[in-house]
Amino acid sequence: MTLSRTIPPGATIGILGGGQLGRMMAHAGNRLGYKFVTLDPTPESPCGQTAQQIVAGYGDRDAARELASRSDVITYEFENVDAEVAAMLEAESYVPQGSRLLYTTQHRLREKRAVEAAGARVAPYAEITSETDLREAAAQLGLPAILKTVTGGYDGKGQWVLREEADIGPAWEQASAAGTGLVLEKFIRFEKEISVIAARRPSGEIAVFPPAENIHVHNILHLSIAPARISDEVKEEAEKLAVSIAETLGVVGLIAVEMFVAQDGTLYVNELAPRPHNSGHYTMEACRTSQFEQHVRAICDLPLGDTSLMTPVVMVNVLGEHIEPLMRCIVSGDEPARKLGVEPKVHLYGKSEVKTGRKMGHINVLAPDTETALAWIAQSEIWRV
Repeated sequence: MTLSRTIPPGATIGILGGGQLGRMMAHAGNRLGYKFVTLDPTPESPCGQTAQQIVAGYGDRDAARELASRSDVITYEFENVDAEVAAMLEAESYVPQGSRLLYTTQHRLREKRAVEAAGARVAPYAEITSETDLREAAAQLGLPAILKTVTGGYDGKGQWVLREEADIGPAWEQASAAGTGLVLEKFIRFEKEISVIAARRPSGEIAVFPPAENIHVHNILHLSIAPARISDEVKEEAEKLAVSIAETLGVVGLIAVEMFVAQDGTLYVNELAPRPHNSGHYTMEACRTSQFEQHVRAICDLPLGDTSLMTPVVMVNVLGEHIEPLMRCIVSGDEPARKLGVEPKVHLYGKSEVKTGRKMGHINVLAPDTETALAWIAQSEIWRV
């Protein structure tokens, strides 16, 4: 159990990780009066441009201790930090999120078992240790199925789709070379993907953001639509599941719960992320409290903010290939936005190297309704590449 400790404004928050989530967390926390220091191996990281930065690897214990010495509380902005370093910091300083949740969510099998313990469904799955295991599990679960590494992997990396029996051998050959454990998941035929972000303080207060409907392109999140186009019953159940998971896992800070909505309305939890999440960026302008301010409030044990949605919104990711047309749009003006009556709010992350497929920023499209926001995205030249 995490002991409650209030960290008032004026204190310094240390962040393990210097990416865009840390950057936006620092922006939100600065407005509350907090100072920030980040640890990241990349000089002038996105977060390092808005906070002090210690340039070192995530496994560098001396650097982690320096972060602790300069911080009143420590958080992490992505889950692939070294869990052993997080455990060391937990023992020697104040890490209200703890290392146990990190240990759980870094490993797909541990995560699935934790989700099941919280009373939520996951897709039927099997642990895979050999090609024989894989063939037997594929026969039992049925195809199509998805073979995944149990650690690492994001935006579709570390995953192999098995559509027919002929895919099994090549998938095993590639997956086994990754050198990690593997899990096979039954493919769920879903109508929608949604996510719910819950926040919890050490003292137990929980607040839930409205579900977002997520659309992926090439395994990378493209759109998050809020309010999600789901029934009130599905919305209520999704929010209850997020609360149950936050309580069962003893979350402090944020937990993003990604779910599939099956054709019959059944919800399956796909993944957890114990931090601010790409699908929660819509909250920055559309909710009374953003996910980033809420995370700061939660880890500092301040009263949580109102999560009410104030306006329909669609968040759309800006990848490397979208930067050039976006810059033209910013400089020359946006006639489609004026005609449709939408307000695109641009957030760029300050990444020095532009790469195809790399998340460089996002835009929150505020609109009278989500269909109008989607119409602007369809008409814009930015995503036509």
